Amino acid sequence: MNPALRVALRIVGFGALAAGGLAVALLALIGALLVGPLVFWIAWNVLDFASAVGLPELGFWGIVLATVFLVAGWFGKVLITGIVFLADPSWFHGAAEVRWPEPTFRNFVAVALLALLAARPHSHAKATRAPRGWRSPH
Repeated sequence: MNPALRVALRIVGFGALAAGGLAVALLALIGALLVGPLVFWIAWNVLDFASAVGLPELGFWGIVLATVFLVAGWFGKVLITGIVFLADPSWFHGAAEVRWPEPTFRNFVAVALLALLAARPHSHAKATRAPRGWRSPH
């Protein structure tokens, strides 16, 4: 086989691999963006967890914002809180009577779904070698 053709096929193969990986990553991101709010909506509005704890049902943007709040890290939570404070500070002046939900299976499923959204994989510490010259005391 011609060496130039072999190089071209190798480049096209790597390009296809990179494009396939990018497509899978993009589909995963879109799926996460669509599935997260859907799971929150099911837990909050459909299973009626909102009224179980004494809070109102949420509209579309409330669900999206609450989902992002659950999934985001600390900086994202601070950013969302700042946006809500600046955009609509009167939102915090409403009276709510938050209470512990009744111990029903429906509420259990709702809490489990919300906990699923809030659970993020934790980064595991890499195993590091001891510094050069360090000896274990044992």
